Amino acid sequence: MASMKEYKCPCCGGAIAFDSTLQKMKCPYCDTEFEMETLLAYDAELGKDREDQMHWSEQPEEQWQPGETDGMRVYVCQSCGGEIVCDENTAATKCPYCDNPVVMMGQFRGELKPDLVIPFKLDKKAAREGLKRHFKGKTLLPKVFSTENHIDEVKGVYVPFWLFDADVDAHIRYRCTRTRHWSDKNYNYTETSHFMVNRGGTVGFDAIPVDGSSKIANDLTESIEPYRYDEAVDFQTAYLAGYLADKFDVEADQCVSRANERVKVSTEQEFAKTVSGYETVVPENSNVDVRNGKAKYALFPVWLLNTTWNGKKYTFAMNGQTGKFVGDLPVDKKKLNVIRLAVGLGVAAAAFAVQYLVWLL
Repeated sequence: MASMKEYKCPCCGGAIAFDSTLQKMKCPYCDTEFEMETLLAYDAELGKDREDQMHWSEQPEEQWQPGETDGMRVYVCQSCGGEIVCDENTAATKCPYCDNPVVMMGQFRGELKPDLVIPFKLDKKAAREGLKRHFKGKTLLPKVFSTENHIDEVKGVYVPFWLFDADVDAHIRYRCTRTRHWSDKNYNYTETSHFMVNRGGTVGFDAIPVDGSSKIANDLTESIEPYRYDEAVDFQTAYLAGYLADKFDVEADQCVSRANERVKVSTEQEFAKTVSGYETVVPENSNVDVRNGKAKYALFPVWLLNTTWNGKKYTFAMNGQTGKFVGDLPVDKKKLNVIRLAVGLGVAAAAFAVQYLVWLL
């Protein structure tokens, strides 16, 4: 099938055409004229446009060795399907996702061994204190919501993550402008210069985290990043003792699209920082190619809290290593209405004062 190409005016975005009278390309919308030689480079640049090539060639292959799973058990919650990892002595616990009590009856089903684990550095007391700090300064928070009796149990959970490494080759084209102004005795002048700016290079990414559990929202786990990878250690089952854990239920290849998204956004942000000295900078085209992609399997520490208010479930999360705390809070509608009323009265009073001054004048 034959392809089509349309030249766009870099000034206004309108389609430009060859003007036989001028022997130039001219935009019928903003009347900008282009020398044919100028468009040769532009045409060559347009020919480089193509789809992103973002494919990961390697998947983690490290398997459990004989004897390494001794003393470790994985059970499946019959209510929500969440997987719970614990030691062989655990007889009963609660599901970290639906909070239902479970009795350990299953057999170990895990096949892929985690490569790394970041151990918990903060305990349950620190998690409760973090929640209290999260409440401070929230004037619209219902008072009863912040009382200790209303808080459900805080649970320490090792959340599965895929960590992606890759090298990225990128080429990004920007449309930029500079404007200068001057005057004479008759007119004020404005000159806008348009530039096509190219940036290309290679960026290396290490350990891009993507949540490997479908039970926890990605925006929640990403909000408590970053983790300090220098404190990660080789996985040992002993680190799970006393905590809940979840085996991944989202395969690495299912997480590639999210890793690609994060790679592309980060690459474009870093390249944009190098384009300076212009009044406007608009990206026109971006090519991001991933190579040497591979993934590791890791467990990261997260404190989770679930509580209910007026029939709605609220989930909070705290980074078990750094203490970063996130979570949505309910709003006391009575307090909100009082504030709205006060603001409304203030606006009405100001309007009355203006009208009174106008009457006086």
